[in-house]
Amino acid sequence: MKQSKMFIPTLRDVPADAEIKSHQLLLRAGYMRQNAAGIYSYLPLAKRVLQKVEQIIREEMDAIGGAELLMPTLQPAELWYETKRWFNFGPELMRIKDRHARDFALGPTHEEVVTSLVRDEINSYKKLPLILYQIQTKFRDEARPRFGLLRGREFIMKDAYSFHTTKESLDEVYQDMVTAYSNIFRRCGLNYRAVIADSGAMGGKDTHEFMVLSDVGEDTIAFSDSSDFAANIEMAPVVVNYEKPEEELAPLEKVETIDQKTIAEVSQFLNVPKEKCLKSLLFKVDDEKYVLVVVRGDHEVNDVKVKNLLEAKKVELATPEETSELFKAEIGSIGPIGIRNDIEIIADVAVQYVVNGVCGANETNFHYIGVNPERDFQVSQYADLRFIQEGDPSPDGQGTIRFAKGIEVGHVFKLGTFYSESMKATYLDENGKTQPMIMGCYGIGVSRTVAAIVEQHHDEHGIIWPASVTPFDVHLIPINIKTDAQKILADQIYERLTNESLSVLYDDRMERPGVKFADADLLGFPIRITVGKKAEEGIVEIKLRKSGETFEVPVNDLVIKVKEILKAY
Repeated sequence: MKQSKMFIPTLRDVPADAEIKSHQLLLRAGYMRQNAAGIYSYLPLAKRVLQKVEQIIREEMDAIGGAELLMPTLQPAELWYETKRWFNFGPELMRIKDRHARDFALGPTHEEVVTSLVRDEINSYKKLPLILYQIQTKFRDEARPRFGLLRGREFIMKDAYSFHTTKESLDEVYQDMVTAYSNIFRRCGLNYRAVIADSGAMGGKDTHEFMVLSDVGEDTIAFSDSSDFAANIEMAPVVVNYEKPEEELAPLEKVETIDQKTIAEVSQFLNVPKEKCLKSLLFKVDDEKYVLVVVRGDHEVNDVKVKNLLEAKKVELATPEETSELFKAEIGSIGPIGIRNDIEIIADVAVQYVVNGVCGANETNFHYIGVNPERDFQVSQYADLRFIQEGDPSPDGQGTIRFAKGIEVGHVFKLGTFYSESMKATYLDENGKTQPMIMGCYGIGVSRTVAAIVEQHHDEHGIIWPASVTPFDVHLIPINIKTDAQKILADQIYERLTNESLSVLYDDRMERPGVKFADADLLGFPIRITVGKKAEEGIVEIKLRKSGETFEVPVNDLVIKVKEILKAY
């Protein structure tokens, strides 16, 4: 492809609103342009990268028996009513009405649509298992689109769905998917980890996220320093063995703590360690009831664990106004002693080992000291309700926990029968009995993967594409296109490489060499071939983008050399 014919609008300056490297470089190098917050046009170079990533995905999905289809983006609300996700998914679901005032959703995912397709067409165990997948644009109304392609309102996704007659069959395909995803991200040149995760609004229980390690990741990964254990911090179980101090129980006493609202302030004011303080947070569960969650002062409540323990669809912190109305006190002064009977108290496991602790007295500017669980307040159930911390024992018993940041690029779920039972997707088993299909779903953020690749593969000069996803294998640059010897040789090289099925961007522009070289580094293809002063001798210079290494090569050896480099790149 001649560069003069391509649409590559590069920028010299970093866009002011681009916070991270992938966003900055993809804009500067002319790979994309923003149309609105969280909405981008993919320009020709980005389109070529996307096609490479999609091809890798297709190859790995086809290898495990996936069949590609394409479902509509516009989804009738009636399907979402069947699973009640129209009401539970949240404000991220983009909803529109047609001219007849009928409700539709712009699909963020396709569980309802694919389940409706399969229930209408599959009725026998003989036709299962079945794996269907698509690559398609999705929509989510993000409250705060940011970081370019990492958090957008419109994005490209690969979503797959499997249907089974047994849990064993689902387990087998789930593991196949984990293997396929590992192959996909490895082939894309990514350093990633598969971590235990929460299913969120998708339903189901067993699930893993694929995280690309990066300092700009919005997710925290808890991993063992001595094993392959890894989990999203929301899901990492805590297995600390607590010990109860041997202290004589002190009497319960109310003390004044004027303007001491945080754990740190109360701890310092009363001269007690944070681990002796009890932190009480009021949660609203499924918009129906209130639950008071109590953890130790040096720990943080994990709302995902709270939601899972209560088997709730949604939990959220009560507002300051709700808290004040129910407890007659400000948030910093609430506690579990003497509260209303209709408010359930649940507590983290560590709380039951607190002796002579401190908690809010449900009166603004007052706290209790000498607090002892069970004597002074009753807990309906103790459970692991806190976030794991660095230095905690690894849940698998090997090593201790460390933290890293990660970008989620893939997610696999065992859905079970949530959707099939809601939507009556059934089949007849060997005995002619009706059974609900068992389901799994599996997603990859295709456009997000492209951004993650750039986050891990760049330097101060620009992008460094892995050979597997690069827009072009070679950037061919004649120093002076007006020099006959250089132009003739460049034309010959372009034709020869192209005929060998190598992709080449031929910089035929009337630009200074410095501009061409700077653009080549910015665009980031693996190999730069420079045709210069030795053109008449049939010698060109090769520069490797990743290492910066340069060397001269006779034109007759060029094809073999380029193929060798790309194979080892």
